[in-house]
Amino acid sequence: MNSSTDRLELAARFVNTTGAPIFLTGKAGTGKTTFLRDLAARTHKRYVILAPTGIAALNAKGVTIHSQFLLPFGSYLPTREPEGNFTDRQGFFTQQTLARRHPLNQLRRKVLKAIDLLVIDEVSMLRADMLDAIDYRMRSVKGNYQVPFGGVQVLLIGDLYQLPPVVKDEEWTILSRFYNSMHFFEAKALQQSGMVYLELDKIFRQQDETFIRILNNLRDNKSTPEDVRQLNQQYKTLDEIQELMPCITLTTHNYKADELNLRELRSLASPSFFYDADLDREFPESMFPLPPILELKVGARVMFIKNDSSGNASYFNGKLATVIHLAADEVRVRMDDQQEEYVLRKEDWENKRYQLNSETKELEEEVIGTFSQYPIKLAWAVTVHKSQGLTFDKAIVDVGQAFAPGQVYVALSRLRSLEGLILRTRIQTEVIFSDAKVVGFTQERSSQKDLSELLQVHQQQYLFQLVEQTFELDSLIGALIQFQKDQDSSLEFEDEAMQADLPALYRLLDVERENTRKFRQQLQYLIQNKEEERLLERLEKGAAYYLELLLEGMKILLRHLVKIERLSRVKSYQESMEELELEFLSKYTAIARSSILIQGIFKGEGIGSLDAVDLRIRQVRQQLVSQFREAMPAASATKNKTGKKKSSKPKPTKEKKEDTKEQTIRLFLEGKTPEEIASDRGLTPGTILNHLTHGVKTGKIQIEALVSQEAIWEIQGVAEKPGSLKAYFEYFEGKYDYDTLRLVLKSER
Repeated sequence: MNSSTDRLELAARFVNTTGAPIFLTGKAGTGKTTFLRDLAARTHKRYVILAPTGIAALNAKGVTIHSQFLLPFGSYLPTREPEGNFTDRQGFFTQQTLARRHPLNQLRRKVLKAIDLLVIDEVSMLRADMLDAIDYRMRSVKGNYQVPFGGVQVLLIGDLYQLPPVVKDEEWTILSRFYNSMHFFEAKALQQSGMVYLELDKIFRQQDETFIRILNNLRDNKSTPEDVRQLNQQYKTLDEIQELMPCITLTTHNYKADELNLRELRSLASPSFFYDADLDREFPESMFPLPPILELKVGARVMFIKNDSSGNASYFNGKLATVIHLAADEVRVRMDDQQEEYVLRKEDWENKRYQLNSETKELEEEVIGTFSQYPIKLAWAVTVHKSQGLTFDKAIVDVGQAFAPGQVYVALSRLRSLEGLILRTRIQTEVIFSDAKVVGFTQERSSQKDLSELLQVHQQQYLFQLVEQTFELDSLIGALIQFQKDQDSSLEFEDEAMQADLPALYRLLDVERENTRKFRQQLQYLIQNKEEERLLERLEKGAAYYLELLLEGMKILLRHLVKIERLSRVKSYQESMEELELEFLSKYTAIARSSILIQGIFKGEGIGSLDAVDLRIRQVRQQLVSQFREAMPAASATKNKTGKKKSSKPKPTKEKKEDTKEQTIRLFLEGKTPEEIASDRGLTPGTILNHLTHGVKTGKIQIEALVSQEAIWEIQGVAEKPGSLKAYFEYFEGKYDYDTLRLVLKSER
């Protein structure tokens, strides 16, 4: 299978018919993003999309790893021991810390319990320790500590020759005791996991064979003197470059791009116009796709940073244009490749979270905040890193000070052809380098078995895995036992029928334990001997039997849930019951799907969405809930609102909880930095700063402990007081951020 279409189809089959971890990679422009966007239509598995950073999550239309897994900021050590056994520094955590001090809430747990597939985009930026933290969370949520990620498949998407993971020297001093490097493939969870390396090899961006060869050599650390000579033929002097303008410059450092953009903007004689972003609800600053205030002038060179959401395809991410008219509420540009004018409208970026619909039990995306702004940024220059994913017909490349592995490759691969390349500085051999660990990993993985053979091996393993995980009831019995331990006193309901529900559910499952063990053995024998006809016959009969059994269990659970809907002060109990129901529903769904999946794998068929099966299950559940609600008597059979027996034990007196602001102030006065407090308490830096501002206003903290005396004098010493925070920000031309301004101005009052 050599064509791109075949590789993409193969990737879909690995996702749908195996449980193997998959690393989907490929050079820039080979279709990784397209595959991710089409995933919903391609798979029957329930999944969430994650990314290491806020911007990457926005681009992938997913959520950040830290927000989904509620991971503290810092470094994860893959051990059960306390972090104090390895370092006395702040900012490290282990399995023990995660379990005790940073537990998952019900919302996240329910989502993670419901998924079969974990998708992580831009995986080149993902550190090995963070992937191991995810592994620990998933094993814990699924209650399955024996296999990586608790039995959930992982699909890792990205290009290791792009943005590398970031680790500070003081972190690496400790982490190097556990890892050879910080690249995701060093994670303990992936060792011996049989990860499939699937590289998309059809390049859509470049057609120039000479340029493709040079880029491939750059990527693989195999550049020849002839490659460098051919590239340097594209070097142009400043005078020659001026004749080729307008043209975007790709450079290595943020400060260089910012300086060039600001210098060019200031050189324009036209007046500045400022456009505020519209922020709604939760949208943290770390996710801002653009500055909250956009400064533009007529004549400014700009680049679109988003595709046109209107469906008209008027622009795309990376398209260049020139501003030709500005007004208070209007921005008009002329696209580089056409002469007609275009009036911009603001685009929305959405901050989302995953949730499980309480009624339908479907996995849903909830928009919790939006950022709205004109989708452009100044574009005389952009950094190499921020150009990732973009394509240019023509660009000035200034990589004389390349400092990160693969930076020259990333910059050059933005161009469609060698002809469009304009070198601002000649390329020196010493700046052409790729990370040796990455090159070694890639070469090792490239020698794996033929992908078609590998698919068959993993499909066979998946068949056994499906049988083993689907036709067993121990996980449900274990969940019931754990529920009863957690809710010990809550089971003392006045209603005798309610008291009997969970014991009845336990008996229903317990008597079938031995039968399910024998049934699994039969199916595994038939798979091993490839007796397809007998296998499907036994599977059909067995699935029908166990579906009927589980339906009886679901009725008990749902009837119980409907009864407690009418009671008060049972929220915690109800949430735990809903988690228990989710376990039963997942098992019911797995059995209902089993025949289709196993038959599809045996026949070598592609298995896509199974929406019809899922819809039938949702309808059965909703019908049962409606029936039980309608049958519920108007008057409650209990004597009190909680429906529980009154305890004769005296209630223990609760210790007064320390106020959250006071706790932050105390920790700060004890010597902890705001960053350390945010990490320890699992709160955002903005929240911690608000607490400290309260401390300044109440006189418990001296403002000089947070802001330099020079900054205080300068901010408070403005003669003509601007009327708003934004006005102060503009007055100081961004010298002080909003948090500093807010802190100083509030303390002045």
